Amino acid sequence: MLTVFGITFPIFAMVALGYALVAKGVFKSADMRVFGAYVMNIALPALIFEAVASRPAREVFNLPYMGVYLAGALATVLIAFLWFSATTDPARRGVAVMGSSCPNSGFVGYPLMLILFPDLAGLILAMNMLVENVIVVPLALVIMELGKPTGAGHPAERVVKVLIGVIRRPMVIGMLLGLAVSLTGVHLPAPVDRLASMVAASAAALALLVIGGSLAGLPVRGNRALAGQIMAGKLLVQPALTFLAVLGLGALGVALTGDLRAAAILSAAVPMFTIYSVFAQEVGQEGLASIAQLGATAAAFVTLNLLLAVLT
Repeated sequence: MLTVFGITFPIFAMVALGYALVAKGVFKSADMRVFGAYVMNIALPALIFEAVASRPAREVFNLPYMGVYLAGALATVLIAFLWFSATTDPARRGVAVMGSSCPNSGFVGYPLMLILFPDLAGLILAMNMLVENVIVVPLALVIMELGKPTGAGHPAERVVKVLIGVIRRPMVIGMLLGLAVSLTGVHLPAPVDRLASMVAASAAALALLVIGGSLAGLPVRGNRALAGQIMAGKLLVQPALTFLAVLGLGALGVALTGDLRAAAILSAAVPMFTIYSVFAQEVGQEGLASIAQLGATAAAFVTLNLLLAVLT
């Protein structure tokens, strides 16, 4: 168990450091937005580009891994949609579905994978981001958009807007550029490759610092009971359904074993992504999202350690 704590301690220590730096006034909450923009728009896209461009195209996308990860996420979206449709109003339903099914693969998942599976971490991030940015997050956004008042615009127009936004995401652009390099077999000039590696290396520590600093400024007013259900969906239901997806697809002949199996389940078990409360603000539910995000990030120290103890 001490070995497991040794894996997660640096991750949550950096989160705690970010929280303390903002709470003590060394940095401001606005500074975290600047750091976060650098990670989201530059460091992580460079990391994904490097991970995809440096491998042959046949190695870039592991279909069993992506199938398991996607199946677990979609099952979580479906169950969360049905549960929260029966227990809350449409506006909060969308926020709850998003919080239950959208992991923070970039800011928490990647640093964890970098410690556990350093040779696979970049590739795991690329596959997670592809599934999340192309399918899971847009689906959650569509559910959230459809929960807005009818005066907010025609549903079809709002859905198209969400889909266009996906293509414009820097991480998706980085992935597409990396895939183009991989498919053409072009070798990057050494200076360009070193630049991409240097920028990519700056992602992990700064991402964790941003997580902690962002949590320090979140409001903590909202429906705590509903926030608790969102936390349970994210930390317990999604990894459990991903494990069932491993078993189910394995029975169908789509086997996922070893490090990638552990990576898929652990990726599903990380807290919700950083900008969760920003999306929730659009429907006036930032307080609910903030409580769920703060609680899930803290509780993940326990749930991830327990899951690591089982899987490793």
